[in-house]
Amino acid sequence: MAAEVSELSIPVPWGEIRGRVWGPDHGRPVLCLHGWADNCGAFNTLIPLLPKEFRYIVVDLVGHGLSSHRPPGDFYTLPDYLMDVLRVTDALQLRKFSVIGHCMGGDIAGMFSALYPEMVDALVLLDNYGLLPTDSKEICKVVRQGMDQILQFEKKTEEEKMRVYTYEKAVERLFAANPSLSERSVHILLERGLVQVEGGFVFSRDLRVNFKNIVRISLEQSLEMQSKIQAPVLAVLTDKGFNQILSESSQSKFISTVLEGLKNRNHTVVTVPGDHHVHLNNPEVVAPFVADFLRTRVLSKL
Repeated sequence: MAAEVSELSIPVPWGEIRGRVWGPDHGRPVLCLHGWADNCGAFNTLIPLLPKEFRYIVVDLVGHGLSSHRPPGDFYTLPDYLMDVLRVTDALQLRKFSVIGHCMGGDIAGMFSALYPEMVDALVLLDNYGLLPTDSKEICKVVRQGMDQILQFEKKTEEEKMRVYTYEKAVERLFAANPSLSERSVHILLERGLVQVEGGFVFSRDLRVNFKNIVRISLEQSLEMQSKIQAPVLAVLTDKGFNQILSESSQSKFISTVLEGLKNRNHTVVTVPGDHHVHLNNPEVVAPFVADFLRTRVLSKL
């Protein structure tokens, strides 16, 4: 029997946060947060393989998919995304739920679980470490880069900001930007990732999400936040994934320390074969670990 799926729309001060809801109304809630430049379609293939006793709330993060962009002049930062999560959970009256986060969604999920530990009963990180720090010596440089990028962007005309593609060229563009995606995955993401305009299509995501995140945390802050997470954690890493695509060496050198922190707190860390988008390309590789974790750490406790 196919899972029940419905569209979600939550009003926010500057527009709406869109998404999809999978499963029965009475199901145990699971909030699903996609990665950078993706949209809620990133969970389309995984959720049907997960336990049917849950209600999966999958959002297009602000500036992605069908969700509204932030107002002109605003940045895209982790604290802003955390506030968006609060807006969603408040609107849906979620008091206790699980969270699954991929890539950037894992950063959001990890920090939310640290700030609001009483609200999260299980945390699943898909090819992500939850709270990845930046070298303190590099933070000033990174913040300046992000600010300069925004200033240069604001000087462009609307025509310069909007590039129109044919559908075929949009497919090529997404392939080039995310070589870890399969052909099927590209088409899934483009369902919510494109908007039709005169002459073709434009990507729906806000170009500002491409700029450097100007809010960073140090290793000390990362480990302190990690210690505040009360929920059991499952980190499903990939052998050809996140640790190989990190562009900032100031972050990659802390991976082993952050992972050690998870293991020392008796959290579960597994590695599966695949690329960064294995949960979308080959969900059958990831699903058994996530399904078992949700059953044993959430359903068995009810």
